[in-house]
Amino acid sequence: MSLLDAPPAPHYFSPEHVQFRDSLREWVSREITPNATAWDEAGGFPRALYKKASAIGLLGLDYPEQYGGTPADLFYHLILSEELARPGAGGVAASLMSHSIGLPPVKNFGSAALKARVIPPVLAGDKIAALAVTEPSGGSDVAALKTTAIRDGDHYVVNGEKVFITSGMRADFITVAVRTDPANKGPGGISALLVDGDTPGLTRTRLDKMGWWASDTAHLRFDHCRVPVANLIGEENKGFKTFMTNFNGERLGMAAQAVGYAQVCFDEALDWARQRHTFGQALSERQVIRHKLMDMLRAIDVARCHVYDLAWAQQHNHGDPNLRVARIAMAKVESTKCMQFCADSAVQILGGMGFMRGTKSERIYREVKVMMIGGGSEEIMKDLAARQLGI
Repeated sequence: MSLLDAPPAPHYFSPEHVQFRDSLREWVSREITPNATAWDEAGGFPRALYKKASAIGLLGLDYPEQYGGTPADLFYHLILSEELARPGAGGVAASLMSHSIGLPPVKNFGSAALKARVIPPVLAGDKIAALAVTEPSGGSDVAALKTTAIRDGDHYVVNGEKVFITSGMRADFITVAVRTDPANKGPGGISALLVDGDTPGLTRTRLDKMGWWASDTAHLRFDHCRVPVANLIGEENKGFKTFMTNFNGERLGMAAQAVGYAQVCFDEALDWARQRHTFGQALSERQVIRHKLMDMLRAIDVARCHVYDLAWAQQHNHGDPNLRVARIAMAKVESTKCMQFCADSAVQILGGMGFMRGTKSERIYREVKVMMIGGGSEEIMKDLAARQLGI
């Protein structure tokens, strides 16, 4: 039994969506699931996986065909998030799809020359893109960032630090939030700048984490890095809106992904409860366990319906934009809480086995917190929603 296996709601998913889900599920079960534990223990996955993902069109969803992409609506992205969650390996999904947060600013605001240089090799799986916004002094408060990019002729000189950067160790292109007007301490002095990975003065340090072991996460330092003015994304000093728009897409994707991980925990817990016997009876036959499973399923159903409804509203530009921003923030909170609840419940149902490395639930249990913090913490999301609603 799995809600992911249930017939999709026809008003959300077309036959083409269903066909995409089926093909993606088969690819994930073949290319990622058998290797997920080994890659996690190794602290990374082969770079060749990007080429394989490109070959079936995963990297190019919703990018123009002229750059090697495939036009796609928002529900293709939700399917992608759900299906990549099936192996229960957040680190693999995070790094494999780091371009989904690093590349949209280039696609949406970059010059024609910058798009032509950067987007095709990333979608082809030859290059890796990342996003660098968070700094040691702060994360979600983008308007207070300290990394500077000072114009010097036809270059910007970049100085500062970024931390917790997904794919930060091996990214070839890094979309960086910088302050181009040091006199403006607020959002008005922020710009988006593409920094090439081989830029002199850029150094990277790998970070050790509680979870997402298969994802390289880095601390970046920019020491007088000279970046061509041609690498400016959008207009100078008008990058704040670029990053805020980017965050909305990231948060909705994380909400869908969190529901997917919650579903994985339910499926593993149900399978174990049916197999495991105590005192001559299967765990699944005990009322207390059945109730735990139903509580998990209820939370998953509520969170998924919230995400799907919000995706529909976003895709059709339905309703007040401020309300949609608030609902996206709340969807991330709801979905990650669902993931947390289901991971905890699954580990409890699995008992000793849930404490063992190699089970999906154990790995997801360790990865819950990055989902609740990354892209905007629960506390920041609630505050953002309240401001959008005038509360």
